[in-house]
Amino acid sequence: MKRIIILNVAILLIIGNTYACSAKKDVTVPDINSTESSSTDITENNSTDIEEKETKKTEQVDTSNDTNNMDSTEVDEKEVKVEKSNSDLHKHQIWDELTTKHVTEKGYLDYKGMIKDSTKLNKYLKQLSANHPNDSWTSNQRKAFWINAYNAYTVKLIVDNYPVKSIKDLGGSIYRVNTPWDIKFINIGDKEYHLNDLEHNILRKEWEDARIHAAVNCASISCPRLRAGAFTADKLDEQLDEQMRIFINDETKNVINEKSAKLSKLFKWFSGDFKNNAPSVIAYINKYSKTKLSEDADIDYAEYDWNLNDK
Repeated sequence: MKRIIILNVAILLIIGNTYACSAKKDVTVPDINSTESSSTDITENNSTDIEEKETKKTEQVDTSNDTNNMDSTEVDEKEVKVEKSNSDLHKHQIWDELTTKHVTEKGYLDYKGMIKDSTKLNKYLKQLSANHPNDSWTSNQRKAFWINAYNAYTVKLIVDNYPVKSIKDLGGSIYRVNTPWDIKFINIGDKEYHLNDLEHNILRKEWEDARIHAAVNCASISCPRLRAGAFTADKLDEQLDEQMRIFINDETKNVINEKSAKLSKLFKWFSGDFKNNAPSVIAYINKYSKTKLSEDADIDYAEYDWNLNDK
């Protein structure tokens, strides 16, 4: 009887903590079939052109949706089939265009601009949704697909809940339970995923490539910068090396001297991944760092800034 009472109390405590650690704002679960971004309630801090766009969109919804939005299933299916039949999916051209246009030189994202291009973003996500990786794809084709998918769906989560100060406001704080990375909104083929699935259960598990940590972007200031341009199979190794090199030598993320360093917490949280690719974390860093760390260097870790990586 005592065990039953203790068990019930434990369950109540877990439930209570789950509610206590719930999202800080009402979260819109992203839907790639929506004809408009859910972020129509743009705050007064947003630019005038965004406000004018939202007003025009409300006034002209009956006519603009017919021509500009992907609300026709027949059109969607035809375009996805063309993309698939021409094998152009592996170029990730739409994502390449979107990120080239909206990612700044320092790796921040113009979310207001991405909201304007939400129809195009949804089109790309529909292409991903209709083309689940399979055994006929090369390893690099699959890896590039999942990296781009992670980044694109993260952007979609922010766009549909914008404005938001931090991605962490879109979920609770219980790891692998109710965080924003645990929202199952990603439908690819006949499978449903959350962001943790893409990063931990697919990318890290299948490839054990620590460079992935510099490629996936968590929509936060301290994350490795979002790449301006899509990852593609034919250039993937070069792109991943470049991402890690930029990340390690970015002094807003890592301050490295010969005898000491203040590193991103990614090197602490995922130290095992880096040690799988090198004798030590320091040895891994030295592969990419302009300044080489001595093996006995004093290592500290910077606080992680989860504020939105907004332009």
